[in-house]
Amino acid sequence: MSKVKFSKGELKRQRDLLVRYERYLPTLQLKKQQLQVEISQQLELLEEKRKLMAEKIGQAEAWAGLLQEEGHDIDNWLKERKVSSGTKNIAGIDIPVFEGIEYGLVEYDLFASPLWVDAALESLRQIISLQEQTSLVEKGIEILKRELRVTTQRVNLFEKIKIPQTRDAISRIKIFISDQFTNAVGRSKIAKAKIEREFLAGALV
Repeated sequence: MSKVKFSKGELKRQRDLLVRYERYLPTLQLKKQQLQVEISQQLELLEEKRKLMAEKIGQAEAWAGLLQEEGHDIDNWLKERKVSSGTKNIAGIDIPVFEGIEYGLVEYDLFASPLWVDAALESLRQIISLQEQTSLVEKGIEILKRELRVTTQRVNLFEKIKIPQTRDAISRIKIFISDQFTNAVGRSKIAKAKIEREFLAGALV
């Protein structure tokens, strides 16, 4: 904290600072609460996506061996893809949001291929989609956690340092000014009494 000047001008400056700090703190506290709530919601969403992905992978195991046995190059049908994502604003912070996946054209003989190939392709696309969604949710959580750390530090700065220091400075300046006023009044009374004594002494001569 910088050295406090014991003056009326400094008293006004410190009071103005206190007003700003006390006005800004609730905004920071609200942001902190919003971030905490959103992180909790995103963690729940992440858990849901992971469970669903585990279920899809478990279901895929039933026909995964068939793909290898019949030599279907299904991996190549999934390589050409474009993931689309947007952003969601939480308390002034943008986090990524999954929007969808576009796949390239898949060409194979519908008559020569068994029916389960279509189902396998769709199932794998769902798994890939869930992987992408999970990845974006994880990135979003990291962004929110970083912002929460910064916001918490700012809340603590204002609550535990800035506001108490400013209040203390105001109190000390007020005491100093009050003491100065009291001393000035005391000196004024002494000076007045001295003048009166000198006046009376002169009148008696």
